[in-house]
Amino acid sequence: MNWSALLKPAGGEDGCSAGEPRKRGILFLWAAVFCAVFLLAAGGYAWAKKSVVLVVDGKRTEVRTFSRTVGGVLKKLNIVLLDKDTVDPPPETPLREGMVVTVERAREVCVAVDGGEVQVRTRGQTVGDVLAECGIVLGPEDEVTPGREAAVVQGTKIVVSRVNTALEVEEVPLAYEVKRRYTVALPQGATRIAQEGREGTERRTWQVTYRDGREVSRQLASAEVIAPPVDKVVMVGSGMVVSRGGENIRYSECIEMLASGYTFTGHNTAMGIYPSYGVAAVDPGRIPMGTRLYVEGYGYATALDRGSAIKGDRIDLFFESREEAMNWGLKRVKVYVLN
Repeated sequence: MNWSALLKPAGGEDGCSAGEPRKRGILFLWAAVFCAVFLLAAGGYAWAKKSVVLVVDGKRTEVRTFSRTVGGVLKKLNIVLLDKDTVDPPPETPLREGMVVTVERAREVCVAVDGGEVQVRTRGQTVGDVLAECGIVLGPEDEVTPGREAAVVQGTKIVVSRVNTALEVEEVPLAYEVKRRYTVALPQGATRIAQEGREGTERRTWQVTYRDGREVSRQLASAEVIAPPVDKVVMVGSGMVVSRGGENIRYSECIEMLASGYTFTGHNTAMGIYPSYGVAAVDPGRIPMGTRLYVEGYGYATALDRGSAIKGDRIDLFFESREEAMNWGLKRVKVYVLN
């Protein structure tokens, strides 16, 4: 446009002065300048203001901003990134029209381990991921609640229990028993210690389980007697008397036994003598060899023989003939120990 033509003095045939057209030209010029500035400002505004999509933890929001970078728009919206939070694209990335900015917050979880608790922020998806992030190494027996494959959400509490099993060995005393044996060799009621008692020793191996240093279970794995106890034997004067066949018989013990009969076998007794009436076969663990006895229905006898079938409260009585032995049969009798 030729601005000078607007400013040139002009005279008309109607005799108007040149000042009036000049004044109108100046006003027109200013109007044109204002329009140009307005258009430039409007264009710059439109160019500077951008529309972007902000996604925070899955929630989408469309915003319009004059910010030049991703970090700028986050600051403008007071979105603070904490430890292990992520933003995509990075904060220094220039903003573009239509850009999608994604912010993912880390989850806050509590980890209880080794007697303490710590709050951590994590990007891990599972409990195992969090433990790896924290550098927590699990032993073969350690327990984790919830399990290592469990998903992690905001506020999850992870508890690590340190578990170990150990073998513990101890030696414990074994009490001895006090056994009383009655004898007619002592006055009635009198006592004499025939053998002093002695404690034994047993080695026990325990399998002990500890959780976080505290014992939670104990199981006996094995037990071995390394020294058996020795019973204390007390001899007691017996006043026990039984009358049989008009005779008073003093005895130290009365035992109810199952009695059978036997006769000649062609062998001597276990004591090496030829058997005769009055020989009894007994269990030496129950009645010592050489013990004098009185058997109801049989009479006096002496423990001089033994047999493979004679165990415990069994006694086998010798008869001179097979017929006598068969007639005796098998019966329960009282056996009086005389020694």
